Amino acid sequence: MRTSGVLMPISSLPSPYGIGTMGKAARRFVDFLKKGGQKYWQILPICPTSYGDSPYQSFSSFAGNPYFIDLEILCKDKLLTKKECESFDWGENERYVDYGVMYISRYALLRKAYNRFIKKIPQEYAGFCDANKEWLDEYSLFMALKDANGGAAWSEWEEDLKYRVLGALDAARETYAEDIQFYKVLQYLFFRQWKELKAYANENGIEIIGDVPIYVAADSADVWANPKQFYLDKDRNPIDVAGCPPDAFSEDGQLWGNPLFRWDVMKKDGYAWWTKRISAMSELYDIVRIDHFRGFDSYYAIPAKDKTAANGEWRQGPGMDLFRVLEKKLGKLPIIVEDLGFLTPSVHKLLEDSGFPGMKVIQFAFDSREGSDYLPHNYPAHCVVYTGTHDNDTSMGWMKTAPKESVKFAKEYLNLTKEEGYNWGMMRAAWSSVADMAIVPMQDLLGLGSEARMNTPSTLGGNWMWRATADEINSRFASKLHKYMQMYGRLNR
Repeated sequence: MRTSGVLMPISSLPSPYGIGTMGKAARRFVDFLKKGGQKYWQILPICPTSYGDSPYQSFSSFAGNPYFIDLEILCKDKLLTKKECESFDWGENERYVDYGVMYISRYALLRKAYNRFIKKIPQEYAGFCDANKEWLDEYSLFMALKDANGGAAWSEWEEDLKYRVLGALDAARETYAEDIQFYKVLQYLFFRQWKELKAYANENGIEIIGDVPIYVAADSADVWANPKQFYLDKDRNPIDVAGCPPDAFSEDGQLWGNPLFRWDVMKKDGYAWWTKRISAMSELYDIVRIDHFRGFDSYYAIPAKDKTAANGEWRQGPGMDLFRVLEKKLGKLPIIVEDLGFLTPSVHKLLEDSGFPGMKVIQFAFDSREGSDYLPHNYPAHCVVYTGTHDNDTSMGWMKTAPKESVKFAKEYLNLTKEEGYNWGMMRAAWSSVADMAIVPMQDLLGLGSEARMNTPSTLGGNWMWRATADEINSRFASKLHKYMQMYGRLNR
């Protein structure tokens, strides 16, 4: 079955309070997708963001981002008033998230909601805490200790807490009981709203594709609570870290800085941590997109002390062993994999053996006149095609910033015209291809330029900020989209 969807981060939805949420605008977006004949809504990771505001650097792989809790729903629940919500600063530009303002305003307001919540705790709250105990207890303690340490990374905490001495942890649970409960309540509110939004999407025939980053942040509850699963020294500092080698795009490579997994330790315990993670994500989403799939075949390890990624080396990953174990424990899961980057024959074999569909990105097709795998005439049906991803410029931005030769080739190959709109020509190429699934970013549907780019890899600041305005997500657009879906046999009936 030929299907299609739209990539739209929750943070990018319109809202009067500085960032997209799981409220009214999210439901309107579901309605827009339904009217446009779409089957999928792809989002970015929904975990709480840490340094640099990247959803790929999170304080927890399991927790939800408190920024996405909808304030209007909290007003309906009598946990806040509209006047209180409007009394805070939410930034000066509805087009971009101001994360500095968000951090100050959102948490102050959520504290007010929390203070009312604990006066009349709903019955389901205890059940939620119990069902999620395994990650929730560690995450809430981690966040409370982070606040108590002025936001410092756990590696800088006093030794007893850094090394998780049991007596020190018990004492901290007592001392910071109120803060721990605050973070638990936020997770309860987040997942209650998420469940309702996902149910609304599914009832309207829309499935949610969610992202699972391969790595976790060094400063996270995941690493702090499970140090033996990660490649750390006796002082619990990373020995080597993750990244990408130098290539045509980056002279020094990409230094991501995430701690690496001890795959030998993980194998011995039957990949317990990965099983919990994928199990949790497959409950959250209808389809899971696994980021940086080639890292499971072999991964790039960079000495932690290095300032660039130039001196790293490739090491063997778990390969099919991990995916066989996951399938045995969890059954066959609907998974898409991000198989972009430097692909060796063994990565191609892993993709083939796994049976998961990989990704094709149209923007990557025009680097040269050689027969690229990313040119639509080379696609297999079993793949997912994108015009671009969250790491690419928008299609309109690409037309202005890509090398002239690449743009010329794209115009010739795709028969792009100004009259149709270069963005519509790029999307038409995705929809008309043989790929089973086609996903386009919302920025391409709207025909926006580089000002709407979501992320520029290897840069800090100015990313993850773009937002749509309420008037842009309209039925005129949905009707146009529907027409294309009909034309190319991708209509979600």
